Amino acid sequence: MRHIVSVLVVMLGATSLAAQEPQCALPDPNATAACNTAVDAVRAFHPLAGLIVSGGNPVLGTARALGGIGHLSVTARVNGVKASLPNPDSASQSAVPSSFHGVVPAPVVEAALGLVRGKGGFLAIDALGSAVVLPTSGVSGLSVDSSATRVGSAALGIGYGARVGVLAGSFPIPALSVSWMHRTLPRIQYGNLGPTFGTGDRFEFSMDLRADNYRAVASWRFVLFDLAAGLGVDHYTSSATNIRFHNNPLAPASVDTIVINPNNTREVAFVNGGLSFAVVKIVAELGFQTGKDQHFSTNFSGFDPKAGHVFGGLGVRFGF
Repeated sequence: MRHIVSVLVVMLGATSLAAQEPQCALPDPNATAACNTAVDAVRAFHPLAGLIVSGGNPVLGTARALGGIGHLSVTARVNGVKASLPNPDSASQSAVPSSFHGVVPAPVVEAALGLVRGKGGFLAIDALGSAVVLPTSGVSGLSVDSSATRVGSAALGIGYGARVGVLAGSFPIPALSVSWMHRTLPRIQYGNLGPTFGTGDRFEFSMDLRADNYRAVASWRFVLFDLAAGLGVDHYTSSATNIRFHNNPLAPASVDTIVINPNNTREVAFVNGGLSFAVVKIVAELGFQTGKDQHFSTNFSGFDPKAGHVFGGLGVRFGF
């Protein structure tokens, strides 16, 4: 029995150590806490940033391919997701509180251009494009890197992809399509490290983001009402995410920088419903992104980083 207990203790200890970022093993416990909190903050924010950029349906409200050359649709929409960001000035607390807890909006312009008509909707091909604006002014401590592509104080991301029709659909048979989109977000920064230990925030990080979205969507068209539903998988990656923090209270100007490359895969499900007025469609979206336990070492107060996330959007689509 004693041997079994000893094995369990060793296993639990190994699990606890595995949850720590190896680069954060520092002599000063406050520096270690700041480093681990920043790493976990990046990993918690990463899939949320990907979701804000991606949304659900790449062509809001429909799965129907456009029908070849000469057909175009343009959508202006706003994505929104409820997010929490840990307070970068409270990294040493046993339960790190949130400095922001609310909905992050992101205006998006999306376009689809018909390329191949297909036969009965089968193998019809549309080119897809998007531009997303991520405002930073509404979240304290969030800013756009000085060298990043921006619109005013907002980060500007772009996307491209393709949609392939499977069925054109005729009620009650739905239109069906599959799609892929690649979206990017330029480097943004969270937190503002002070010039010396104990001033400003305890950590700061900067990251970019790339998202690959895979979708399968079905839709139905009624006289004045459109309905669509879909499933998808998103893969989010970032390169050279830089985390900075003070490493020694006895050397107050001494700063460490560590680099991580977070990646996340999440499943999404969504429904769209809208009103149709000839060439103009007003469409709303509601969806859910699955959660995942990333085995954080930080105890966050006020939000569960393992939980899934509800997202939504509202937009106007024009078809020509």
